Amino acid sequence: MSPEFCTRSRSADETRRLGQALGARLRGGDVVCLSGPLGAGKTCLVQGLAQGLAVPPAVAVTSPTFVLVAEYPGRAWLRHADFYRVESYARLLDAGFDDLAAPDGVLVVEWPERFPEALPDDRIEIHIQPGAAADAREIRIEARGGRARELLKELEARWP
Repeated sequence: MSPEFCTRSRSADETRRLGQALGARLRGGDVVCLSGPLGAGKTCLVQGLAQGLAVPPAVAVTSPTFVLVAEYPGRAWLRHADFYRVESYARLLDAGFDDLAAPDGVLVVEWPERFPEALPDDRIEIHIQPGAAADAREIRIEARGGRARELLKELEARWP
């Protein structure tokens, strides 16, 4: 079983803060996978990751659903991919996905369960589920691989 950390978010701002705390610890070559239903807060968490990666505040971080991947400059490039509308693994490869997990950037993938074969073994997996209250979220973070375990341990030690 993979090491995991579970937490609750009571607001969009808290979800962003969790993303920011993780983003501050990410470095080039790291991969983060985000799962959850539509509207669960995946893009909100990515906005926090962008803050932690020092993406300029004037840069709007949005869901790349219709473009497959959006790239944002920061202390490491933030490459935000979305598999939701990708028809096949071959299409993903044709689009150059295998080049995105480069050492100069952090790769974040929404809907990773659609093409798990495209993902590296060492990665952080974040599962977000809406909670009972309107903005509440249940968030489970799993570490797969040595670097991911290191990140999870750092995040857990510093998260309230």
